[in-house]
Amino acid sequence: MELTVNGNRIEIREADAERSLLRFLRDELKITSVKDGCSEGVCGTCTVLIGGKAVKACTRKVGKLDGSEVLTVEGLSERERAVYAHSFASAGAVQCGFCIPGMVLAAKALLDVNTSPTRAEVKTAIRGNICRCTGYVKIEEAILKAADFFRTGAAVPPDTGLGKISEDIPRVDAAEKVLGLGKYADDIYLDGMLYAKALRAPAPRVLVEHIDLTQALAHPDCVRILTAKDVPNNKIGHIKQDWDVMIAEGCETRYVGDALALVCSTRQESLDEIIALIKLDYEELTPVTSPAQALAEGAPMLHEGGNVMSMEHLLRGDPDGAIAAAAYVVHEKFYTPHNDHAFMEPECAVAVPVGEDGLQLYTGGQSVYDDRRETANMLKIPEEKVRVTSMLVGGGFGGKEDMSVQHHAALMAWYTKKPVKVKFSRQESIAYHTKRHAMETEFTVACDAEGRLTAMKARLLADTGAYASLGGPVLQRACTHAAGPYNYQNVDILGQSIYTNNVVSGAYRGFGVTQSCFAMETCLNLLAEKVGISPWEIRYKNALRPGDVMPNGQIADENCAMAETLELIKEDFESHPRAGIASAWKNSGKGVGTDDTGRCLLSVEGGKVHVRTSAACMGQGVGTVCMQMVCQATGLTPVDMVVEAPDTVRTPDSGTSTASRQTVVTGEASKRAAEQLAAALKEGRTLADLEGQTYYGEYFAQTDAMGSDKPHPVSHVSYSFATQVVLLDEAGKVEKVIAAYDVGNPVNPRSCEGQIEGGIVMGLGFALTEDFPIEGGRPLAKIGTLGLLRAPDAPPIEVRFTKISEERELDKAYGAKGVGELCLIPTSPAVAHAYYRLDGTLRTRLPLAHTAYRK
Repeated sequence: MELTVNGNRIEIREADAERSLLRFLRDELKITSVKDGCSEGVCGTCTVLIGGKAVKACTRKVGKLDGSEVLTVEGLSERERAVYAHSFASAGAVQCGFCIPGMVLAAKALLDVNTSPTRAEVKTAIRGNICRCTGYVKIEEAILKAADFFRTGAAVPPDTGLGKISEDIPRVDAAEKVLGLGKYADDIYLDGMLYAKALRAPAPRVLVEHIDLTQALAHPDCVRILTAKDVPNNKIGHIKQDWDVMIAEGCETRYVGDALALVCSTRQESLDEIIALIKLDYEELTPVTSPAQALAEGAPMLHEGGNVMSMEHLLRGDPDGAIAAAAYVVHEKFYTPHNDHAFMEPECAVAVPVGEDGLQLYTGGQSVYDDRRETANMLKIPEEKVRVTSMLVGGGFGGKEDMSVQHHAALMAWYTKKPVKVKFSRQESIAYHTKRHAMETEFTVACDAEGRLTAMKARLLADTGAYASLGGPVLQRACTHAAGPYNYQNVDILGQSIYTNNVVSGAYRGFGVTQSCFAMETCLNLLAEKVGISPWEIRYKNALRPGDVMPNGQIADENCAMAETLELIKEDFESHPRAGIASAWKNSGKGVGTDDTGRCLLSVEGGKVHVRTSAACMGQGVGTVCMQMVCQATGLTPVDMVVEAPDTVRTPDSGTSTASRQTVVTGEASKRAAEQLAAALKEGRTLADLEGQTYYGEYFAQTDAMGSDKPHPVSHVSYSFATQVVLLDEAGKVEKVIAAYDVGNPVNPRSCEGQIEGGIVMGLGFALTEDFPIEGGRPLAKIGTLGLLRAPDAPPIEVRFTKISEERELDKAYGAKGVGELCLIPTSPAVAHAYYRLDGTLRTRLPLAHTAYRK
């Protein structure tokens, strides 16, 4: 048997006949543009062309393809490569990039037979391919743009952007992602590389009595098996050190993702065989599956300190007195579920031993320095012994902040002294990695007779699952933002984050604010109804304006444009009978008194300026943001720049890519470094004259701690604001979303639009279709049942930005503010309000029931 791949005839060995085409292309031919996003025929990241038709490579056995012609992006003609690279880059269609080669081939299957497609035909062509970043809008535009080139024969223009602030330039990594040249962690193949995988808990809560490795060690492929006794320090954690690397004999598991043993094999295919030979003796115990159970008298203590992982209380003014004196009061209870991040790239890491006691770790996480710190902590070695280099990151949304596979790869490489790869399957990612916090909330909101807000009280109960992860900061943000972007000061907000035996909850785009915003904005609509004014008017009447005091006590600065976002959508809302509205705010930076520092090092090497920060790009384009800061300050252009990947040896610690912080914090650090370079260039020197010189910039975001006794504490150095309007058709389908955003001075407007469009589609899923059912502590979801929206489901989206007055002095990072999380926060309450106007039914649980999307 033989196969033609990209024009090359490949003989198929009998041993390969039963392999999937995906594994054959990647493992045998090393064609890594074909991505393994699920191996279940759902996501489309492995799309190839077979005989000109788009096919998911994971669904076809090699032995069934005798005589077939297979094409991957590596086999595109030079003309096609140029057209697709330019079209996708210039349209802003590339974010994390993991889905893009598959999208390109799905597009080619269409454009090879139709160079004048409609947008509807484009949506149909890519319906088998999921993108979690872009919301599909920019991808559709890229395909339509490519069609124009192929139809007209027009030449592909060169990129001539200057890279200044507010200029739409292509992202620095767009072309390599489109053409499959960029490497993610799973694309690493090394000589002699071993593979490792953990035996996981058989149930959420069991007492591990004995682990018998005898038969497993006898397997011919087995290299080594490690257990908890082999771990130098078995307790690690992103913030709180409460997460076991592995569960020891005599101890209890806390969720189904707990590791009991770590198996190493010479072949990836035999890992499950070896794990099945481990004999486990255990006693299954009754799991604690809700915060209510965990707080009940007599509940088992899941951690030594008890089941309350963290608690926050924000009290200002006299909320009880204000509520008692209010003209109108609304009181409601709400529930929002767990959600899976569903980034397209499952977690993967490769660890390589260096010297006697060092490690090189290749990861795809949200901070190389966090990975280094936790790995060194686990191994009890100096951090300098661990070098971490980031490969491309195929989406994160907060879900790649914790240790998932990195520490296990490092531990096994440490013992075997050989390279080791550890990778989650899609189902393992769904079952084991962190989720959005399920949250129960109870809100009381009051106003006077004219609709001016006077007070609110809120109680928030979050299910943080088995371990703390980022549960503490998530609860803080949920509380500090719960009162909304409005001008009133009587608040009483109490939040608790509770340990259970459910899957761990951690950072997720929106970071707790998504949950509290759904409650607050719904209450606001009900208050407007009581007062007899429009939902738009009650927001405009109470919107924060420069100089106002926020509910958390901070004074809104002159860059606050919350009211302007409402002005931008007023006509859209008021002219449509089924329009829903919601507003939101979100901090930029970690804030609340934490160490929040951005750092950038510029070095002149080989006539180029190397932009060096450890800020992880999961698709948000932070490398391009920092480059544009440098271009703006120096007058140099993108052709003069090299943006380096995060690396603990090459790039200074810029903190985690979290809390919508990098544009402001590391952007400002990049600007400060660039100003030093600009000063040197103004002295008449060229880059050639400055060869070998370095310029360092640092910015520390100074804030006040939670509970500060200052009259006006600074919780965060920057806030962004947004208002969204969701329009439904008569059948209850979303027909359009209009989004108005105050992000200050957008660094790259097209890229910023893409972030917002992607966030809105994610928010529509959160509101309408996505769920993560857990039964008895066991996740029940599969990638095909998560409810992820596809291109035909995504409505038209119109993004509008507020304008910065020329009189305003541009603040940090040339006036830019973060948008990565804010983009989805107002979506779910706006959708709920649209349905309330459609049928008069108040919906207080997500995903919304009895809609055109979910019965």
